[in-house]
Amino acid sequence: MWKEAYLANVLSADPMELVCLLYRHALDAVRDARRHLASRDIAERAKAISKAIAIVGELNSSLDQKAGGTISANLERLYSYLTLRLTEANIRQQDAPLAEVESLLVTLSQAWEEARAKQVPGQPPEIPVAPAAVWQETNREPAAHGWSA
Repeated sequence: MWKEAYLANVLSADPMELVCLLYRHALDAVRDARRHLASRDIAERAKAISKAIAIVGELNSSLDQKAGGTISANLERLYSYLTLRLTEANIRQQDAPLAEVESLLVTLSQAWEEARAKQVPGQPPEIPVAPAAVWQETNREPAAHGWSA
């Protein structure tokens, strides 16, 4: 019964609401991963991180590169960075990358929620711009990963 109600909500949601929903689920997955890491539940940690990566991938695939311009390009870089950090957290079994991803997702989620609250019916949505600190984080050199292909 709950699955049908959830599906009905998703199918009736506007695009901004769907993005906000994806951010909430990504945050839930990262928080689950942190909890499972702390309890040393490797399988559940990996499952939660995989879920977070899949959601970030969905956010990335929803970008409109033609209409989005610089914002879409920046978000694409940010989503790639989040995916890298999630992968590092999974391989190294470290909390710091998960904490960083959680912090970035909170910032982005809040920006999208605020933009959604300000949305005027019948007008195109105003895409939020994350604070400069979020973009600066994605422009730094990734940490050396210590593994090879």
